[in-house]
Order: sequence, then structure tokens, then C-alpha cells
Amino acid sequence: MRMLRIHHTGPALLLAATALLGGSAQAADGPNFQYVGQNDQVKGLTVPRGCVSAEGGGGRAVTNGTRTTATLYQEPGCSGRVVGVLRPGEVTQVRPYFASVRFSVTR
Repeated sequence: MRMLRIHHTGPALLLAATALLGGSAQAADGPNFQYVGQNDQVKGLTVPRGCVSAEGGGGRAVTNGTRTTATLYQEPGCSGRVVGVLRPGEVTQVRPYFASVRFSVTR
């Protein structure tokens, strides 16, 4: 699998880069969960577990390259309305926004 690092880019390029990787953003030494933050900067989490603070959305891209389901919440602390659920390997744009993400537990 080819490794592609994403630096300052927007949602369209993030989605295109994921497509080049065959639909999976999983990389051994890179972020497993990538999103475009509220400040339009690409952010990434490597091997995230449990509830994680992450502010993104607003129609911006999110890539779940983890092996678990990522549930996106509108409020911090994985509370409030669920605004999206991404299966492993899924890429989508999220509206309106999210403030935290809970990753399912695997054994």
C-alpha cells in the first residue's frame, strides 16, 4: 500500500487522497482518523480509543482509517446529538459540525 501524507489541504483533496489509497486511510505510522478542523487545518489521531476531543465538520471531510466504528457527537465529552457514524475505512463530509468522537472498543 502506498503512503500519502496530507498537509495543508481542503476536504476535496482529503477525499481524493483517500481514494488513491484504495478507500482506506489506515497507515502504519500515520494518523488513523483524519478530519478537517473548524480552522480548515487537517488534523489526525493515531490509534484513538474511547472518547476523544475533535472539532470538525461544517461540510468538511472526515476519514475513519481505524478498525473500529467512530461515532461523532455535536458536544464535547461525547454528549449531545450524534451527527455521524463512520464505519472502518469510511470517508464522508459531516454537517453541521462535531466536537468529539467515540471509538468503539475492540478486543
